[in-house]
Amino acid sequence: MNSGGQGQGQAPIFILKEGTSQTRGKTAQSNNIAAAKAVANSVRSTLGPKGMDKMLVDSMGDVVITNDGATILKEMDIEHPAAKMIIEVAKTQEQHCYDGTTTAVVLAGELLKRSEDLIEQNVHPTVICEGFRLAAEKAMTILSQHGIDVNSEQSKMLNEVAKTALTGKSAGAVREFLADICVRAVICVGGEDDGERYVDLDDIKVQKKQGGSIRDSTLIDGILLDKERVHSGMPRSINNASIALINSAIEVKKTEVDAKIQITNPNQLASFLDEEEGYLKGLVDKIQSSGANVVICQKGIDDLAQHYMAKSGIFAIRRAKKSDMEALSKATGASIITNIDDLNSDELGHASKVEEKKIGDSDMVFITGCESAKSVSVLLRGGTEHVVDEIRRAFDDAVGVVSVAWEDGTVLTGGGSVLAALSRDLRNYAEGVGGREQMAIEAFAGALEVIPRTLAENAGLDPVNTIIDLRKAHAEGKSNYGVNVYDGGVKDMLAANVVEPQRVVEQAIQSATETATMILRIDDVISAKSASGGDMDGMMGY
Repeated sequence: MNSGGQGQGQAPIFILKEGTSQTRGKTAQSNNIAAAKAVANSVRSTLGPKGMDKMLVDSMGDVVITNDGATILKEMDIEHPAAKMIIEVAKTQEQHCYDGTTTAVVLAGELLKRSEDLIEQNVHPTVICEGFRLAAEKAMTILSQHGIDVNSEQSKMLNEVAKTALTGKSAGAVREFLADICVRAVICVGGEDDGERYVDLDDIKVQKKQGGSIRDSTLIDGILLDKERVHSGMPRSINNASIALINSAIEVKKTEVDAKIQITNPNQLASFLDEEEGYLKGLVDKIQSSGANVVICQKGIDDLAQHYMAKSGIFAIRRAKKSDMEALSKATGASIITNIDDLNSDELGHASKVEEKKIGDSDMVFITGCESAKSVSVLLRGGTEHVVDEIRRAFDDAVGVVSVAWEDGTVLTGGGSVLAALSRDLRNYAEGVGGREQMAIEAFAGALEVIPRTLAENAGLDPVNTIIDLRKAHAEGKSNYGVNVYDGGVKDMLAANVVEPQRVVEQAIQSATETATMILRIDDVISAKSASGGDMDGMMGY
């Protein structure tokens, strides 16, 4: 590449390393937007009650079947940098709100699609970004006016929130049943601090076991351990259990430094063994004298100690997980003891029953009837491994959404109704803004309608007619009206009990707007040579 005549020009100046590719201007923009749209399209068909599932197969051949947007995007191996930014939207949504991941991603894709049209009309990306920012701020203000207070009929409303979250998942058939478990679990573990409500979802322990049907799932007012008693001579169940949580091994202590014991005659050996035996018996006696009849140990329990415990009628479990120990402490009120000498009746926890039951093909220990338990367990069942996994994902979403609704105390009507109302109000707002920003705000208002349109498409309805009906209803002031996916047309979502937490919609709009503006402002992509020699200009690498 010579500049100037034949061969006498200056040699070109390279500032980038060999193998680095650069995409500039409009090409870079359209590439980024196309990649983001491709990601949004890949999850679009999973939105709503009539959304379909995706089957994802990883490089190891493991299969995941799901319609959870976050899970799909997590499992997809995506190469394009702009597409990765869209996935961040889904991750943030999942972390904060547990639901609405598909909504956020589809919305981000639609905002970029609308921006593309504006760029073609020579509207500068910075102007579009400013318009989107104004629109998002206005949308947040309008949203707060649509909030419905949960507190008056709390459990009924929370139940509806859970049912809405489970609709469209494979757990949809048993949503009433699962919704009830979700709500009871959240209300059990929820607490209040200075008038602020909080829910720690770690306090809801979920165990999955394949076998049986989904309806065999149960909520346990206590803890469920995937363990069995250490000795078959121990009782299978204990009523009015006094529980000791021990963090140290019930074994003969090893010396701190390497020590050598020299035994010269058989009597010494016998007395040495007697000493060990006496030590272990002493430990079991201490446990017994404290009044404990259930021992849950985080470390090992010596065979001899097991024998003495079985003789004393103590129910023992060993090698319990640290998280389980903490949950047990919360549920039963027991303190975790590191030294058995410190064990006394004040340190014990209480439960009305500790029992070993056979679930499927393995034994599990149920610790139930804990008074004022601040930790509960849920046992999820399902016919096959894939079913149980998907039920678990649906349950996690639903529990998360219920906890968000319970913390915030406000919900919105679903079915695209709130977004349609926002779209109408933003169009009115745009007229008062004027300038080129007005075009961007109108594009934003139009983009919000992608959610009700997609709901209609996925349900096999005519999207154009549905949007017209929806606009008409909202123009008449029926701001709770959304897409009726079952019968076609539009209907009152509040009457149909389709509700979702306000935080879900807020977060979806915010993260979609921020990501869209971030991608729009990029006009130059410089990508270093990848180790595999892959081409970053490729559209998508999945």
